[in-house]
Amino acid sequence: MQRVHPTQAHPLHHTAATRRLEHSAAATLPPHTLMERAGLAVARLARALAPHARTVWIACGPGNNGGDGLEAAMLLHRAGMPVVVTWLGAPETAPADARQSWQRAQDAGVAFSQQAPHPLGPQDLCIDALLGIGLAPGDQRPPPSERLTVLLHALHHSPAPVLCVDVPSGLQADTGQYAPGLAPMRGAAPSAARHTLSLLTLKPGLFTGAGRDAAGTVWWDDLGVPCHSEAASAWLAGPPAAAARAHASHKGSYGDVAVIGGEGLGARGLGMGGAALLAASAALHGGAGRVLVALLGGTLDLDVRQPELMFRHVDALQLEQLTVVCGCGGGEAVRAVLPQVLAQAPRLVLDADALNAIASDAALAQALADRAPKAHATVLTPHPLEAARLLGTDTASVQSHRLAAAEQLAERFQCVVVLKGSGTVVAAPNQAPRINPTGNALLATAGTGDVLAGLIGAYWAAGLAPLDAAAEAAYAHGRAADTWPAEQALTASALAQRMRPRDTFTPA
Repeated sequence: MQRVHPTQAHPLHHTAATRRLEHSAAATLPPHTLMERAGLAVARLARALAPHARTVWIACGPGNNGGDGLEAAMLLHRAGMPVVVTWLGAPETAPADARQSWQRAQDAGVAFSQQAPHPLGPQDLCIDALLGIGLAPGDQRPPPSERLTVLLHALHHSPAPVLCVDVPSGLQADTGQYAPGLAPMRGAAPSAARHTLSLLTLKPGLFTGAGRDAAGTVWWDDLGVPCHSEAASAWLAGPPAAAARAHASHKGSYGDVAVIGGEGLGARGLGMGGAALLAASAALHGGAGRVLVALLGGTLDLDVRQPELMFRHVDALQLEQLTVVCGCGGGEAVRAVLPQVLAQAPRLVLDADALNAIASDAALAQALADRAPKAHATVLTPHPLEAARLLGTDTASVQSHRLAAAEQLAERFQCVVVLKGSGTVVAAPNQAPRINPTGNALLATAGTGDVLAGLIGAYWAAGLAPLDAAAEAAYAHGRAADTWPAEQALTASALAQRMRPRDTFTPA
C-alpha cells in the first residue's frame, strides 16, 4: 500500500480495464482471495488512521464493495476495535464473495445496526463501502433509495474522518463526477478529513472534477495484482525530469516567445492589456530567451516594472520564427490577426478570446484544423466554457467527462489540449491523457490562466515537445499555488513572478 503523492507519475485505469484485471486475477487465484486482500488493506489503513477510535462505523452496500467493508469489519473486530456495520444487502441477494464476508463477520460477532451510530467524534472513523466503481456515465439507474440517501448524508456530514473504499460512493470512477441523485449538497464541503483507498488500480475520477474534493488523500493497494497487462487509460502526471542549463548557452538557446493579445481600451471601452502582460511576465520568468509583446491597441512601448519585455506591432513580428501565445485579453481585436497567426506560427498556444473567436467562426476553425497537416503544432488552453464552445455543447457536458472532452478536442484539431480546472487534463491525439495533480482553489482568480499560457510558451520555446511543455507547465503552475505562503494573497501578477525555468525545477 502506498500514499499517492504528486511527486511521482502513476498509471490510471478506467472501470472496464479494472474489471478485466479483476476477472483475470480471480481466474487464477483461490475463491474469495481478492476480497480477503481488499478487506485486509482497508483494515490496515483504518487502524493507521484511527488507532484510538471509540467507534468504527462501516456503511456497506449490497455488492462487492460492501463485501470489502464486511471483510474489513471482521478483521477490525478481531483486532479489538469497536466496529458497527450498517449493511444495505441481504444474504439471499448478495454476490457470493460478499455473502461469504457477511458470514465471516457474523461468525466473528461483529455488531450490526440499521443506522449510523451516534454520537461520532473526530477520533472515530467512518468507512464508506456503499457503491464502489459500479457507476458509469449514462447508466440508467433507479433513483437512490431513501436509506442510501440517509447513509450518504451521514458520511458526508460526520465529524469523524471518512475512509472511502475504492471510490467515494456516488462518484463515477472514470469521470470524477457524481452520478445523478448521489452528489452531496451543492457547495457543501465534507465536515471532516477524507481518505480513499483505491483497490487494484488507481481510477482517473479520483483526480479530476469533483473527485479531488471527494477523495481527499488517496492511497493505493494493488492487491498483489500487477496492472502491466492493461495499458494505462490515463496518467497522473509527475514532476518534470531533473535537468540543468548548460553554461555554454545564451538567450537564443531558449527561444523567443511572442504574446499577442490585450485589446485596447479605445476599441470597446474594455481595456485588457493586463492579460497579455501577465502571459508575457510568466514567459519571462519561465525562462524564455526573449519575450516580445504585441498589444492589440494602445501605445505602450515599455513596461517600467519589466523592461525586459520587448514591445512590437503585430505586423513587425516574424511569426514563422517564434513560439506564439495568442488570445490573452484579445477581445474582439484578436479576430483580425488570427488568420495570419494560424497560417504562419509554427508553434502556437491559443488561449481565451482566440478560442472564442475560433469557436464562432467556421473559417478560423478550419484554419486551425489545417495547421497539423502543415506540421504546425498547436496547444489549446480552454477552461470548460471555452471547451464547450469549441465542441458545440455546454459546460455541464464537458464537465461530465473531462477526459473525453479533452480527447475529443485534441482529435478534432490534431493538437494538444489543456482543459483547465480541478485536475487539469492534458490530451494529445492517440496518447493517454495526463491529469495534473497540483493546484488548488487559490488559482480561482483572474489572470492565472494567462500565466499558464505564457509558461507553456516558455517551456515549448526552450525545446520541449508540445505535450511535455503543456503538462510540465501545468504541474509547475499548480505547484506554485500548493506552496504559496499562507500570509500572502495569490494574485496572477505575483504568480507570474514565481514561475521558473523548467531546468531549475526541483520536486517537493
